[in-house]
Amino acid sequence: MDIQGIKQRFGIIGNAPALNRAIEVAVQVAPTDLSVLITGESGTGKEMFPQIIHQYSVRKHGKYIAVNCGAIPEGTIDSELFGHEKGSFTGALADRKGYFEEADGGTIFLDEIGELPLATQVRLLRVLETGEFIKVGSSKMLKTNVRVIAATNVDLPVAIQQGKFREDLYYRLNTVPITVPPLRHRSDDVYLLFRKFSADFADRYRMPPVRLDDEARQLLTSFSWPGNVRQLKNITEQISIIEKEREITAPVIRNYLPVSSQSNLPALFRGTGEKTFGSEREILYQVLFDMKRDMNDLKKLVLDLMHERDDIPENDDHAQIIRKLYQNEKVELVNDKKTVNPIQIDTFSKEDILDTEEFVEESLSLEDKEIELIRKALEKHNGKRKFAAQELGISERTLYRKIKEYNIEG
Repeated sequence: MDIQGIKQRFGIIGNAPALNRAIEVAVQVAPTDLSVLITGESGTGKEMFPQIIHQYSVRKHGKYIAVNCGAIPEGTIDSELFGHEKGSFTGALADRKGYFEEADGGTIFLDEIGELPLATQVRLLRVLETGEFIKVGSSKMLKTNVRVIAATNVDLPVAIQQGKFREDLYYRLNTVPITVPPLRHRSDDVYLLFRKFSADFADRYRMPPVRLDDEARQLLTSFSWPGNVRQLKNITEQISIIEKEREITAPVIRNYLPVSSQSNLPALFRGTGEKTFGSEREILYQVLFDMKRDMNDLKKLVLDLMHERDDIPENDDHAQIIRKLYQNEKVELVNDKKTVNPIQIDTFSKEDILDTEEFVEESLSLEDKEIELIRKALEKHNGKRKFAAQELGISERTLYRKIKEYNIEG
């Protein structure tokens, strides 16, 4: 096996043992029809390995189709992958072949496989097991002979525990795993990549290539590169265009490197003791409890002020309203004036108010609150989901999923 020849053919730079091992596995598995799952951080170059597998397989003369699952809206992804019949949904003006039908006899690369909706995962599992699929809006079973290669930067075992990815699909895809190492584990390759990118940009923009002095080279190789090869390429291009001097020093390099280099994309940076949220639901849940706590603090503050001001008359409107609020009585607003039904207050103590508050029944169901907010947003925007999603601060794809999950009409 000529590893260097493969690297040259596919433009792969580096000599790290983990990188060479990934290439060896890709070439060894290529002649088979086994499913392959490629894992690695964002920006490591995972998209090169499906091409290696396809070109060294018996399917190399067939079609090679790459699909970014994360870039396709949830409502249309089944149609994109499996096709649809004319009239199966609004806008389906003609029959359409899906990627699995188009790639028959070839290879299909499913990038960001962790973003697939659960319903689509079921369809994909059937294709992997039997080669059968049904177009959207059709009842006719179709067959396809496709080699499936998937890639993700998501920790799929964690996604399985969270109920976001099917365990049976994971094991079906993970027949042969290939792990692409991050750039921080390939420190000796950093300078090689920089030289390659520098030469490419010099040729593209017709200028001399930039060079690094010893200190700048040491700084570049010691950086952790959270964005991996993609980040290194972008920084090299910036330096090539912006800097007039072709000899680059360490202080110049520092101007282009982010301050923090400890986190790894695509994970978010988390400070010590900082709480993170895994979904919009957890965020909403926290906001609701924060609001309830703030209201309780406000009630206690007002009560303390009333205790300090014993000279407030019983017939004072504001005092009556506050007392009504604590006794959970109904306050009516008429013509912007507060109208309160008279009540008898024999004693007014902090302990009484706290006891009354404990008997107030309040739904803390996050699901009920979420459904209520979605319905209000849809009513406000006359059922237009795009604007409702913007109002709620979530993506249209997420709103569509929640509408289906809660069976919300509108």
